[in-house]
Amino acid sequence: MTQPEALRELLDAVATGKVSSNLAFDRLKHLDYEPIADFAKVDHHRALRTGFPEAIWGPGKTVTQIVEIMRAMQQREPVVMATRITPEVHAGIQAELRAVRYFEAARISAIAPQSLPKNCPGTIGILTAGTADLAVAEEAAITAELSGFQVTRLWDVGVAGIHRLLDNRRVIDQSDVLIVVAGMEGALPSVVAGLADVPVLAVPTSIGYGASFGGLAPLLTMLNSCATGIGVVNIDNGFGAAVLAGQILRTAAKISAKN
Repeated sequence: MTQPEALRELLDAVATGKVSSNLAFDRLKHLDYEPIADFAKVDHHRALRTGFPEAIWGPGKTVTQIVEIMRAMQQREPVVMATRITPEVHAGIQAELRAVRYFEAARISAIAPQSLPKNCPGTIGILTAGTADLAVAEEAAITAELSGFQVTRLWDVGVAGIHRLLDNRRVIDQSDVLIVVAGMEGALPSVVAGLADVPVLAVPTSIGYGASFGGLAPLLTMLNSCATGIGVVNIDNGFGAAVLAGQILRTAAKISAKN
């Protein structure tokens, strides 16, 4: 059950007398945000405002802090996700929260049902230039799937062997929004945008030799692309690209519903 549905159910229960006003107040007192000890304030209201719940940024937090935040969020959200989690940190989390699952390639720990309802129509196609870009691409893919979106993956189709991309043109043609992940010189999003009639979200990665400057070179290539219809997120930000892709699909669905 999503938070908006839970809120509506609670208000209906108060209206019919099944839940007292005092009990409803107790459930709603942390609707906007909930303090967790002295180290966090969980934004429970974010899903109501934006359609996406808050996610936990793993680096810089202790296992105990991550566990406590996940416990608080688990009470109100069907999916709780922590990003950039190492296997060692996940082992510590799982020792306290048995229900947590680990998506190793994406470096994501999550509490989620095995089967998730579809958020809205549409497919997010995710492409990588090389195998070394997989961690960022999988972060985008798992984030999108945990948010209820359909994902199609196409890995290792960079411009150094452009025939690999052209042989899989159907992935571009069948996607409603595309996330293109590339390091090195970062040329792949420009090529894809020249073939696609849908939004292209470019994700530069920190993969590359010294002159790539930790992802700055592909970032600048993507920002300076001559192909139209490209939006660029920050270096290695697979999570942000997935949320933006999801917002595009959700907006399209809302517009379609109005017509």
